[in-house]
Formats: sequence, structure tokens, C-alpha cells
Amino acid sequence: MKKLSITLLLLFFAIKGFAQETDASRNFDPSFVHTVFFWLKNPDNTADRANFESALATLLSKSKFAKTNFVGVPPKATRDVVDDSFTYQLTLTFDSAQAQEGYQTEPAHLKFIEDASALWQKVVVYDAQGAVQ
Repeated sequence: MKKLSITLLLLFFAIKGFAQETDASRNFDPSFVHTVFFWLKNPDNTADRANFESALATLLSKSKFAKTNFVGVPPKATRDVVDDSFTYQLTLTFDSAQAQEGYQTEPAHLKFIEDASALWQKVVVYDAQGAVQ
């Protein structure tokens, strides 16, 4: 009986974990994806990183256009094809290219640029629209 209870409990958590992954993938909207890589001028400066992260958090909480977001830092590259030279990476999704255009001129985005642009030395943007369903 105890083995059966443990098996059922493990099965429940496995199913629950799969359902959460499925729900998370539904939240990601591939209609328009905006990916930005930032290279900070002083990537080892904790105050600069804190200021950048604060400006980014404000942007993400106030944007009226961005649907979902992901902020990341590079892991140590283990393959030659992986570029780990950036400091931060931001991915935002939008309903459409038009929504992304609105984001470019919205006050939250302009404030982010005003507050954080002095901290970075380079920014590279990749935009993509969903191609395969």
C-alpha cells in the first residue's frame, strides 16, 4: 500500500509538472519576438548592474505593449558557436509588429532608455515573427 501511495504521488507530480510546462508554453506568444542583447560599459560594477536591473524592472512593470518577457545573463559558453560576451539579454513578445512599434515610443520604454543608456556600450536587437506553427 505504501509503494502504491508513493507511486501515485510521484505520478501526480509528474503530471502536474507537465501541465505547468504546457501552460507556460501557451503563455509565450510567437507572433512577434523582440530580443535585445546589452553589453554594459562596466559589467563587473555591482552598482551599474543594480541600476540597469532597476530600470529594466520598471520598464517591464509599466510597458503596456509587452506580453511576456524573459531577462537572462549568459552562462559560461562550452561550445565555440555560443556567444557569451553580452551582459544581459531581454526577450519580449508582442501581439504584432504594430504593437512592437507602439512599444518603441511608449513612455516606459523611453524612460528605460533615458535611465539606462549611459550604462551600456553596445546594444544588438533581433526581431522575429513566427514562421512555423
